[in-house]
Amino acid sequence: MESRPKYYGREFHGVISREYADELLGGAEGSYLIRGSQRQPGSHTLALRFGHQTLNYRLFYDGKHFVGEKRFESVHDLVTDALITLYIETKAAEYIAKMTTNPIYEHLGYTSLLKDKMVHRLSRGRTEPRRVTFQRDERISSPLVRRSALKDTPEKQCSYEKIHNFKVHNFRGPHWCEYCANFMWGLIAQGVRCSDCGLNVHKQCSKLVPSDCQPDLRRIKKVFSCDLTTLVKAHNATRPMVVDMCIREIELRGMKSEGLYRVSGFSEHIEDVRLAFDRDGEKADISASAYADINIIAGALKLYLRDLPIPVITFDLYSKFIQAAKLPNAESRLEGIHESLLQLPPAHYETLRYLMAHLKRVTMFEKDNLMNSENLGIVFGPTLMQPPEQNALATLNDMRQQKLVVQLMIEHEDVLF
Repeated sequence: MESRPKYYGREFHGVISREYADELLGGAEGSYLIRGSQRQPGSHTLALRFGHQTLNYRLFYDGKHFVGEKRFESVHDLVTDALITLYIETKAAEYIAKMTTNPIYEHLGYTSLLKDKMVHRLSRGRTEPRRVTFQRDERISSPLVRRSALKDTPEKQCSYEKIHNFKVHNFRGPHWCEYCANFMWGLIAQGVRCSDCGLNVHKQCSKLVPSDCQPDLRRIKKVFSCDLTTLVKAHNATRPMVVDMCIREIELRGMKSEGLYRVSGFSEHIEDVRLAFDRDGEKADISASAYADINIIAGALKLYLRDLPIPVITFDLYSKFIQAAKLPNAESRLEGIHESLLQLPPAHYETLRYLMAHLKRVTMFEKDNLMNSENLGIVFGPTLMQPPEQNALATLNDMRQQKLVVQLMIEHEDVLF
């Protein structure tokens, strides 16, 4: 047939009507054909016989065949999957509707296996963010000098919760959903799998699974550019190893280095440090014998923070920090930053707390390293906080506030955290 597209075979019957397609299928269950649309020239329709009727679906091709989300190498595979899905949904519609109402998730499988491990991790002594009330010390004239008093108010319980990173997955052989314990049907893309922990569930069940992902180290391919919470949970740590190890090395031999964090190390050597962490993890050698220039280690730390897929100050809280920095009143400014800090994910909060304490110690050597809180704010502002939409103009306009947020967190580290 001259008009037949090259990606269709004998199943293509040209431009014919629905009625003629129904006649050609002859009432045989599971039979199908492809016809050109009479109403929309150039488009194609899959006519499929099921349930004693002919079903018509708009058929697409972009290198693979599809009528919905799933994409197939051949029309035959598409039809096979469609017949499986139609049969299950027709014969077991009531059962499917009820299958998530009594899940086994809390009693069997993933949760029960990891429960003890998770409890152990969450009890490892994360420093809880403390809510403070800022008060002006009447004995000091400057309104920028602050004092804090702790309030004995109950705080929300924080834990290193992490949502699952579900992605559509093709399962080979029979698989059962680890949420509802029901069969995952279809020829391909039968369900979703968490790429961090390996949990397998139906797509509809994935919306009901709690945020209790426990990443498997075997699935974490790298350290840099890895989600912060994913990394610390996988390594059963309170902070990323890169932050701990780099800060430890800098405080050991670099606190008096002139222009610390401002002076750049050789980019090739910084890249070597990144590769070492990705390859060796906690065993990476960043000692003076491997990298004599402390600016290389400082550069690696900045690169790690800059390359996080979700910045330390998360995208959803970015505007709150910026607005807090714009407040004209010094007290209100610190209150706003403090309130925003309390909303950070626990792993992000702990990382930021530890980093600010370190930078505060860096400023104590200002006579030697020439780095005060303002200079460090200029360096770390764009590193720790980035606008959700990568808009160059917005970033430029917010630079002053980014610098001020970090500067204030360094200067008032003992109060804000």
